[in-house]
This record gives sequence, structure tokens and C-alpha cells, in this order.
Amino acid sequence: MALIVVMEDDAGTRMLVASVLKKDGHTVLTAEDGALGLQLVLQSRPDLVISDVQMPGMTGFQMLSALRNDVANAGIPVILLTSLQERTHVRFGMTAGADDYITKPFLPRELREAVVAQLNRRVVRATLQDVAVESAVLKALQEQKHELSRLYEQRLAAELSDRWPTGDGSAGDERLASATILFVDIPNYSAVTERLDEQELTELVKKFYGSANDTVHLFGARLIRFVGEGLLAIFAADSDTQTVTHGLRAVRAALGLVESAHGIHQYLALKYPGRNLPPFEVSVGLHMGPVTLTLLQDPLHGAAQILPVGDAVTAALLLQKQSRVLGWPIIASVHALRAITGGVRTGRRALVDLPGRTAPMDAVELVSLAV
Repeated sequence: MALIVVMEDDAGTRMLVASVLKKDGHTVLTAEDGALGLQLVLQSRPDLVISDVQMPGMTGFQMLSALRNDVANAGIPVILLTSLQERTHVRFGMTAGADDYITKPFLPRELREAVVAQLNRRVVRATLQDVAVESAVLKALQEQKHELSRLYEQRLAAELSDRWPTGDGSAGDERLASATILFVDIPNYSAVTERLDEQELTELVKKFYGSANDTVHLFGARLIRFVGEGLLAIFAADSDTQTVTHGLRAVRAALGLVESAHGIHQYLALKYPGRNLPPFEVSVGLHMGPVTLTLLQDPLHGAAQILPVGDAVTAALLLQKQSRVLGWPIIASVHALRAITGGVRTGRRALVDLPGRTAPMDAVELVSLAV
């Protein structure tokens, strides 16, 4: 278990946080302001710091700045506690070096999830060293590009056929307790279609979605489906290893899709100069949660197909649409990335309102893998 320092001027909140952490077996040291808390940190070298933002004397931001400027303790992860009124300061805190934040009032479950994510951070970084480095993955993609293009449809059809269960729909349904959902779409697709004829558009669609299929398939997608002009991929835990989770595989696939779109943009600029084509870009949404793979029978034609359903799937599609509004190539729910905290680099963070949902979703801009 871990040694955790908690800084909070409100006695009730301080007692709640300490009680939850102690119940989980952690050793907890508490302080009622930032100055006393910083002294505890320097004396005890804890595994994690949880600090309120607004405290008398030294604030949480001031404490964070002092901690990050101390070479011996700069690497200690810090979770900030903020109120709804302090959300405008969250970006400042994350820029100053905070690792995560929790909004008050919060549930014990939210606190536990954030704490576990930060305590696992060092473990994740260590295991990432055992994973093939990004350059090796990109090299493998390049080497296999032509071979995958030739064999993709045959191989994918065989694999999906093997996975499809037989019998009635209810007997064939499969529930994935934890899966990462990726949805990618082309925001400027309609504008591109206006400037290309049918043959040119067919060539473009085959080129991009062939590459997209290869990318998500290479990183072990359990299920791939076209939804309108977009592509939905499910990454499941049954293909995980000790070092590579479905969340990490989905992240790598998302970054590969963005890179592929850059290549398509350059290809269009060279092939159709003077056409004034809009930028060819993709927007990707990532979310994690339980998914049910429902087997749909077609009694007329005797065929069957698998449909991924569940709240997590719907949330991923809605989240992807918000990436267009925010201008983020890849948007991911914080919940999806907590399992691989320390393994990725993120940019901006926002509470995103999703249509039809009572509460906003905490989301971040995914930038790259951590070095």
C-alpha cells in the first residue's frame, strides 16, 4: 500500500478523504494548509499528494509550484481537489504540473479511481519499456502495408466468420465487461465529395478506409463496423497481454489513423493541384466501458451480423462529434485513459456536454504516446 499526504482546510472533507484511503489500506498523513502539507511531503517523501486548491496561507497551486521546483520530490504525483466555481483554474493547475483533479463534491469511487490511476503510473511507465517502441511499430506498418492491403479482406472475413456464434440471437450475444471503443469519421467528407467525381471519390474512399481497416486490425480490434461514413472498432480485453491493454492498443490505432489522414492530405494535394480541396482530416473519439456484441439474424437471406450495443458505444459516437467542435483530432474520455495514465501525452481538457445526457463528460485531447 502507499503513503499519501492529504492537504485540505475543510475538516469534514479531510476526514472523508483520509477515511476512504485508510479503508483501502493506505497510510495517510493530513495537513490543514499547503505550508504544513509541503513540510510533510519533504519529510516523508510520499507516493502521492492530494491537495485542495483554495487553502489559507499557501494555496494548492503555490504548494504544487514549490513541489515541482524541488528536484528530489518533483516527480511525486499530485491530485487537486476543486469546487465547481474553481473550474476556470483547472487548466492552470494542470499546466503547472498537476497530474489529475477531482471536483467536489465527489464519490468515494471517484477518489479511489483517481488514486489507483496515479499509483499505477510508475508501473505503467515501466511496462511501456517492454512494449515495441513507436518507431518500430511505424516501421512494421510500413513493411506490411502492401501485404496487408492484398490479404486484408480475406483474413478479416475468415476471422469474423470464426468468431460469429451460431444459433438464435440471444444465445449468440456476448458481453464484454471492459472494452475500448474507437470511432473515426471524416469531418470534411461532404466538402470533398463536391470537388471529386465518382471515380476519384471511389479511389479516395478505398485508399483511406483500406488504410484505416489495416491500422485498427493490426492493433487487434475485436470487431470493426462501418457506421455511415465512419468506422467503429471495438478493442476487447481478451486480446490483452501483461504489458499491452485494449486501451493502449486503441490509442495506438487512433494515432495511426491521424497519421494516415496526414498522408492522404499530402496525396490529394499532389494528385489534384488547383482543385482547392478542403483539408483531409479525421476526428477520433475514444471511450471505455462494457459492450454487448448482439448477434442479429437475417431470416430472409440466412445471414447474420454482429452489432455492438451499449451506453459506452453511444458515448463514443457522441464524443467523436464533439472533437469537431473543439478542434481536437483525437478526443478521449478521462475514464478511458486512466488505465494507461503515464503512457500518453494529453493536451487540453474540458467538460463536454453530450446530447441527451444529464451530466457532461470529462474529456481530454490525446496528443501522442509518452516518450
